[in-house]
Amino acid sequence: MNNDSDDSRPSPEAMLKLAQAEEAQADRGKLKIFLGYAAGVGKTFSMLSAARQRKREGRDVVAAYVESHGRDETDALLAGLETMPKLRLDYQGVPLFELDLDAVLTRHPQIALVDELAHTNAPGSRHEKRWQDVQELLTAGIDVYTTVNVQHFESLNDVVEKVTGVVVRETVPDNLLDLAAEIQLVDIPPDELLERLSEGKIYIPEQAARAMEKFFQPGNLIALRELSLRRAASRVDDQMRSYMEARAIPGPRTVAERLLVCISGSPFGEKLMRTTRRLADEMKAPWHAVYIETPDTGRFSRENRKQIWRDLRLAESMGATVASVTAATVAEAVAEYAGRHNITKIVVGKPTRPRWRELLRPPIVDQIIRASGEIDVYVVSMNPGERRTATQQRRQLRTIPWAGHAAAMILVAGATLLCSLVQPFFSPTNMVMFYLLAVVLAAVRLGLQPAVFTAFLGVLAFDFFFVPPVFTLVVADTEYLLTFLVFLTVGLVISSQVARSRERAEALRLREVQTASLYYLSRDLAGAADLVAITGAVLRNIRESLKAEIVIFLADGEQLKIISASENLDLLDLKERAVADWTFRNHQEAGFGTATLGSADLLYLPLKTSANILGVLGVRMTDPADYNSQQHRLLLDAFAGQTAMALERVRFSQQAEQAQILQARENLERALLNSISHDLRTPLASITGALSSLRDQEGLDETARTELLATACEEAARLNRFVGNLLDMTRLEAGAVRLKYTPCDVEELIGCALSVLDPRLGKREIAVRLPPDLPLVMLDMGCMIQVLVNLLDNSLKYSPQDQPIGINARTDREWLVMEIIDHGPGVAEADLERIFDKFHRVPAPEGARGTGLGLSICKGFVQAHGGTINAAITPGGGLTVTIRLPLAPPPQTEGSTHG
Repeated sequence: MNNDSDDSRPSPEAMLKLAQAEEAQADRGKLKIFLGYAAGVGKTFSMLSAARQRKREGRDVVAAYVESHGRDETDALLAGLETMPKLRLDYQGVPLFELDLDAVLTRHPQIALVDELAHTNAPGSRHEKRWQDVQELLTAGIDVYTTVNVQHFESLNDVVEKVTGVVVRETVPDNLLDLAAEIQLVDIPPDELLERLSEGKIYIPEQAARAMEKFFQPGNLIALRELSLRRAASRVDDQMRSYMEARAIPGPRTVAERLLVCISGSPFGEKLMRTTRRLADEMKAPWHAVYIETPDTGRFSRENRKQIWRDLRLAESMGATVASVTAATVAEAVAEYAGRHNITKIVVGKPTRPRWRELLRPPIVDQIIRASGEIDVYVVSMNPGERRTATQQRRQLRTIPWAGHAAAMILVAGATLLCSLVQPFFSPTNMVMFYLLAVVLAAVRLGLQPAVFTAFLGVLAFDFFFVPPVFTLVVADTEYLLTFLVFLTVGLVISSQVARSRERAEALRLREVQTASLYYLSRDLAGAADLVAITGAVLRNIRESLKAEIVIFLADGEQLKIISASENLDLLDLKERAVADWTFRNHQEAGFGTATLGSADLLYLPLKTSANILGVLGVRMTDPADYNSQQHRLLLDAFAGQTAMALERVRFSQQAEQAQILQARENLERALLNSISHDLRTPLASITGALSSLRDQEGLDETARTELLATACEEAARLNRFVGNLLDMTRLEAGAVRLKYTPCDVEELIGCALSVLDPRLGKREIAVRLPPDLPLVMLDMGCMIQVLVNLLDNSLKYSPQDQPIGINARTDREWLVMEIIDHGPGVAEADLERIFDKFHRVPAPEGARGTGLGLSICKGFVQAHGGTINAAITPGGGLTVTIRLPLAPPPQTEGSTHG
C-alpha cells in the first residue's frame, strides 16, 4: 500500500470540524463584515456598492438600517435600494430611531444591510446592542451586510485605549468576526482620511476640529490601521489553515496550545481577558476563563457577584470556555484545572499590593508559579492608573461591620468585669486568658474584623485596668510588654484561623446546598414517569432551593403553552408570553437580568438539549440581585438542563411506546392477513372443489353427490363462523357491542348452544349437570350462546372422540359459575393466560383448525357482562374453562339495554 495516498487524506478531526461548521451554518444566514479602522474610510459606501451588485444579480436586497450622514455619494447609492422604515422610540421626550427588527423579519429579504454594528440601541428596544439584532436576523436565515471599525472589538478595547487615549464604550464580541462568512477590509491611507476630514466629508467643521484634536491624529490612525490589517490578515490565515486541513495539504502545523486566565471581579479582569484573547489569536489556540471561589474570597464574591457574572459573560462573548470552581486555595485550583484541561499557558496579573504585605503573605502570582510545574505563566503588567482604580474599588467593597464592633466592645467589657471579680484570686498574667476567650468568641460569632478589634481592645483594657499603674496606659514592668505581644499575636492568629474556618464552612455549606438541590431534582426527575410528575418536581425543587416562582412553557405545535406554573404566574400578559416565545424561537435566554428584552418581569431560559429545544423555563426571583448572582445563574442553568433532559426522556419513552404499539399493530395485521388467507382459502377451496366436481362429473351416483354437497355445506358453515368471529372481534375492539339484557334460563341457554353444534356432535357424549333451583340470570342471550358455542367447539376440536365433554353450572353467592370441561391433551401452564389472546394458538391435533379468535371473543363478551373467564388444567388431563357472571346485570351504561 502506498503511504503517500494516506497522507493526502484529511484527518478525521478536520473532517469533523468541517462538518460541524457546515451543519451550524446550514439554516443560518451568512454575515459579511465591512471592516475599517476609523469613521470615513468608506465602509458604508463599500457595503452599498456590494449590495447594488447583488441586486443586479437578482438577489432580494433591503436596506434595513443605513446611516448616510448626509453624504451625497452615499445617498445616491441608497436611492436604488428598498429602504425599510425606522422604528421610532421616545426616550425622555426625545424621539430616537432604531432598526425595526420585526419589520425586517416579516419582510424576510435575502440580504439585509445593517450599518453601525457596535451601536447601542435606545431603551425599550428588544436588544441592548445592534449586534444582537444582527444575530437574530442571521438565525432567521437572512444574510446580513454590516459595518464596524476595528476598535469596537472587545479583545482590542484596552489596546485602543492605550494607543489613542480614548475609551471606546460601544463594543462587539470577537466571535462575530470569527463567525463571519466574509470580511472585506475597507482601507485608505491616513493622509487621505485626514484630508477628507478637513474637507467636511466625515463630520461637520466643528466636530471635525474636535476629532482632529483628539482621535484623528496621524499616530492614532496609523496604529488603528495596523490593527485592522493585522486582524484581517489573522482571519485570512485562519481560513487558509482550515482550507489546508480540510484537504490535507501539507504545511506548517500549529502547536496544540491551551490558555487559561482567572477571573476575580477585579478591574484588571477585562484587561487580562482581552490579553488572553489576543494571545489565543496569535497562537491559534483555545482559551479558558475560570472563576475560583475560596473561603477567603467568599465574602468578596457575594459583594461583587454582579461584576464577576459580567466578566464571565464577557469572556464567553470573546470565545472562552467559562467555568466556576470551588477550592481551598486559588493556586491549587488553578494547577488542578490546568492539568485536567491540558492547559499550556496561564495568564495572571502583576501583584498590586504593597511589598510589606507580600512579605506577610505571598502573592497569588507566586503561588501559581510554584504550583504550575511545566506550565508557562504569563504575568501582565498594570499601569498606575489601573492600580489606583483597583485600590479604590477594594476600599469601596470593604464594609465595616459596626454591629460586630459594638458586640466586640461588649465582650471586652464583660471580660473586664469578670477579671475584676476574680482579681483577688488570680495574677494579672493569668487574667489575660479571659480576654483571649473573648477573642475566640468574637471570631466564632462575629467574624474576622470584630475579632481583631477585640484583640486590640482587649490589650488596651487589660493594660488600663489591671497593669500597674492602673487607669493609665503606662507600663511600669516591661515584662508586660511581652505579655501584650504574645496575647496580641495569639489573638490575631486565633481570629484569622477561626474566621477562615468559619468562612470555609459557610462556603462548603453553600456548595452543599447547591449539590443537594441538584441531587434532589435529579432524584425526583429520575422517578418521574410523565409530564405532570416532571413539572411538579421542577416547581417544588426550584421553589425550595432558590425561593423563586417559575412557569414552564412547552411547545404545542407552533405555539407555546403553559404546562405548569407557580400560583402567581399562571396568568401572564402578552408581553411576557412574547418574551418566552422569543426565547423559544431563538434558543437564547432573555428577560430580566439579560441584554435582550430586559424590561420583562421574568428571566426566561430555553429548555434545550443537544438535539432540539423543548420549551421555556420562566423564573422570578425574590431578590432582584439574585439575577446577577453567578451561583444562582449556574444553578438555574443546571436546573434547566436537567429539566430538558427529563422532558426529552419522557418524549423518547412515548415515542418508543408508540413504536411498540405500531409494531404490535403491524404484527397483528400480519397475523390477521396470514390467518385470513389460510382460513378463507381452505374452506373456499373445499367448496370450489365440491361444486366443480358436481358440475364436471355427470356420472356421479347419489351417495357421492350427497357427500360432496355435505362437504360444501360444512365448509360454508365453517366459513360463516370464521366471518362471524371476525365481525364479533371488530365490534369488541371498536366498543360497538350493545348488550340486551333479558331474563335467561341457563338450561335453555345450554340447549341453544348445543343445537347450533348438533351437526358436529354426532354421538359425542355431553354431560350437563345443573342444580334444580338454578335462578334466571340477566344476560344477553345471543352473546352468551356464542360464548358457549366457541368453548364447546374448542373442546370438540382438542379432545378425543371417545371422551365426554362436561357442562356444569351453579351459583356462588351473587355469581353464576359455568364450567366447560374436556379431557383432551390440555395446555401448558405457561399458556393458560395467553390462550385468550388474539391469534394465539396451541399445538392442535391433526385436522383441528382454528383462527385463534374464538377464546378471545369469549373473553370480550364475558367481560362486557362484567364477568371473568379463566382456564385451568382438568385433574387427570384436559382443560377446564370457568365463566363467572353476575346474577344481576351491572348498572345500565351506554351501549346496553335492560329488557
